[in-house]
Amino acid sequence: MSRDLLRPLDVRHLGHARVICAWLVGDVLVDPGPSSSLPALLEGLAGVRPRALALTHIHLDHAGGAGTLVARWPELEVWVHERGAPHLVDPERLLASATRLYGDEMERLWGEVLPVPEANIHALHGGEQIGPFEVAYTPGHASHHVSYWHADTRTAFVGDVAGVRIEPLHYILAPTVPPDIDIERWHASIDVIRAWRPERLALTHFGVAADPDAHLDTLDMQLDRWAARARELEREQFGSELLADIEQHCGKAGATLYHLGAALDYIYDGLARYWSKRDAQATA
Repeated sequence: MSRDLLRPLDVRHLGHARVICAWLVGDVLVDPGPSSSLPALLEGLAGVRPRALALTHIHLDHAGGAGTLVARWPELEVWVHERGAPHLVDPERLLASATRLYGDEMERLWGEVLPVPEANIHALHGGEQIGPFEVAYTPGHASHHVSYWHADTRTAFVGDVAGVRIEPLHYILAPTVPPDIDIERWHASIDVIRAWRPERLALTHFGVAADPDAHLDTLDMQLDRWAARARELEREQFGSELLADIEQHCGKAGATLYHLGAALDYIYDGLARYWSKRDAQATA
């Protein structure tokens, strides 16, 4: 497949450019984004009707629009890790978990979240080859996260496990939102992606990272850096330090995009939950 058939689609989340990027690869749409951004997605598709959705994970900024798209195109196949599949078929628990974070902002941020019929689900566990895509299980950001390797274009579609980098800015951040951050597994997943030796990383937030080795090395460092700071600081101190660091590198306008793409308000919470679990295991 020619690289020309790899198309980034800016879904202009909440009217902002460079926050959520869906990817069209031939007739497969990777991470369509939320229903609230559906008009911009459909405009970007320009009449193309995808055969399948390849979901890296079921968080609403990546997959919230899946059910709505299946309602529009009933033959649409939905690829998702087996841990995430039940929550697409019955999204009640997924929505309850998201509501604990986003509260009254749910509708504005994500729009409708419709169930995906079980017949449309292609459940994955990692290791599959689906046409030109190789699937790898890549937990750390989420226990149900997968990544897709497309050898023809030497591109890895990495969801959130390769971090947030709002091109053309160069700041790299691990989006450590609750509930199931696992630092050790995240590092292992970074190694899985590195082993593909990709020429580019296709990021949901946002765009192409054309320097994969340097990008992943920095992500490894940032993951450990902010995990350590979450161990040392209270929530408010952590948030202030993180925001100051991003603004130093990206300016206030750039920090706004990171706030939207990385959910900065909840970076500390995922890390605090991780450390709480680690402490409980150590004393069990």
